[in-house]
Amino acid sequence: MARPSLEIDARGYCRLTGTWTLGELARHLAQIRLQLQAVPAGSPWRLQEVERLDSFGAMLLWQRWGRRWPRELEISEELRGVLTAVAAHSGKPLPRPPLFTPLAALVLLGSLLFSFLHHARDLVTLLGQLTLDLLFLLRHPRQWPLKELSANVHKVGVKAMPVAALVGFLIGVVLSYLSAMQLEAFGVEAYLVDILGLGIIRELGPVLVAILVAGRSGSAMTAQLGVMRVTEEIDALATMGISRTIRLVLPKVLALTLVMPLLVLWTSAVALLGGMLSAKVQLGTSFAFFLEKLPQVVPMANLYIGLGKGAVFGLLIALVACHFGLRIRPNTESLASNTTASVVTAITTVILVDAMFAVALRNVGVPL
Repeated sequence: MARPSLEIDARGYCRLTGTWTLGELARHLAQIRLQLQAVPAGSPWRLQEVERLDSFGAMLLWQRWGRRWPRELEISEELRGVLTAVAAHSGKPLPRPPLFTPLAALVLLGSLLFSFLHHARDLVTLLGQLTLDLLFLLRHPRQWPLKELSANVHKVGVKAMPVAALVGFLIGVVLSYLSAMQLEAFGVEAYLVDILGLGIIRELGPVLVAILVAGRSGSAMTAQLGVMRVTEEIDALATMGISRTIRLVLPKVLALTLVMPLLVLWTSAVALLGGMLSAKVQLGTSFAFFLEKLPQVVPMANLYIGLGKGAVFGLLIALVACHFGLRIRPNTESLASNTTASVVTAITTVILVDAMFAVALRNVGVPL
């Protein structure tokens, strides 16, 4: 391709030659702009020797001409068509964003409500299908997906123990340190056991583990189902007559529901250990005093509440993850957006359900 150039010939014409496209003009744009500005006003133009002209080069010339056709112009019909198209669209104003009116707010609220109802309906449908699958497997015990269940227990349970222990230990240390600073100012350091015991066993343990699992295992479940959707593996299972819910969804839901209480127990124990170490360093509280007073100030009902929350949170996280995984369309954009929506929805659902637990069980397990 020839380099774009212009010059004033003997007759006073501004003669353009070469390739006037974005790829070629970008290399010499500053020089071309200076040469265009130096062309005397009212000069005739000759574009018959231009090899190629795209919309960028046409807009460059149209702006130099002051957005109107020059009085004398020698040009081929092909290039004139390009310039005519640019001239037709150059004067149009940019579209303004629509105003956010009360009617638009009502439409947005309605769309969000219908979207929520649609997701809720699909979740209930999925839960009903899993219930039917369980009844089927109880009548046909040889068809239980034990290998898939064992693999999911290992992935969502055993592999999550190190990170859950680390986060739980650090949360216990931080909570003990901050609480001890306030209690020490009032001379009631002994109440540190009450705060750590109730806070970790009843609330922080289940919620903390649920958030970790939603971000770690929930996203992995959604991504796995989404990739199988993109690669048409789920369709292949349906073609072979294999139930996708029994082989793919049910093992994940059962595994997370069974493993979550154990993860809650593990994380709460490690968090209490971190709190004990922090209390020992800061307040000099012995381990024996901490372990002796803990059962006295934290009734056993709180442990049952924490484990029950873990099972419910695990069920909800797995259902939400599988729901969004099965909704993924066979493209990468849908995979990314639904995985993000899965994690956000799971965490939000966990917090809402935890608030419902707090209100419903406010008089259970509270020491008098």
